[in-house]
Amino acid sequence: MPLEEQPNVLPLEGEIDLHVSPGVAESLRTMIAKKPKVVVVDLTKVTYFDSSGLAALIEGMQKVQEYGGRLALAGVQESVTHILEIARLDQVFQIFPDVDSALAAK
Repeated sequence: MPLEEQPNVLPLEGEIDLHVSPGVAESLRTMIAKKPKVVVVDLTKVTYFDSSGLAALIEGMQKVQEYGGRLALAGVQESVTHILEIARLDQVFQIFPDVDSALAAK
């Protein structure tokens, strides 16, 4: 199924920093407003995350958990994995190798 047809998958790319993260947060809020069971953030093409980007993800995860859903990260690149590990967020987020496995997980 093409990404365009997966309304609960947010594909991101490039550097998620102070300039980009407000848009990411807004996209997540729009998606979460529909209360899907699973929200997947596709990080396959993301090369960098700063604290504002991480804050957008954490806010999204908290909002999803409020109604009993879950937020998963998919396709995390090594550079981003390192950032998540430093912030100990690799223990907080559900991380999957790809979007399909994130969607399939229970």
